[in-house]
Amino acid sequence: MKKAKLFYLIIFISFNLFFLPVNSDPLFDKGKDIFLNIAVCSTCHTLADAGSDGQIGPNLNDIRPDKMIVVIAVTNGIGIMPAYEGQLTLEEIEAVAHYVSVSASQ
Repeated sequence: MKKAKLFYLIIFISFNLFFLPVNSDPLFDKGKDIFLNIAVCSTCHTLADAGSDGQIGPNLNDIRPDKMIVVIAVTNGIGIMPAYEGQLTLEEIEAVAHYVSVSASQ
């Protein structure tokens, strides 16, 4: 009897892992849209997940910045990168920072 319950449990878990849809991360998706289409960070930065190969700014895959570093850089600008404070909302800055920090670390 125990073997039958274990068998059904394994089947149930397998079904859930392989056949049910995976929910995406809406903040990640919003950040990717901002990176590609609104702030167009892809013009200057290389980021594999975005399919970008900009050569002006640092390669984000190499430096793998954490979220707070991205928030500060996007908000205030750094080097030749302009500040996006006033151009992007705080929520948009948060979203693009989340996207960059998660995708660069993969």
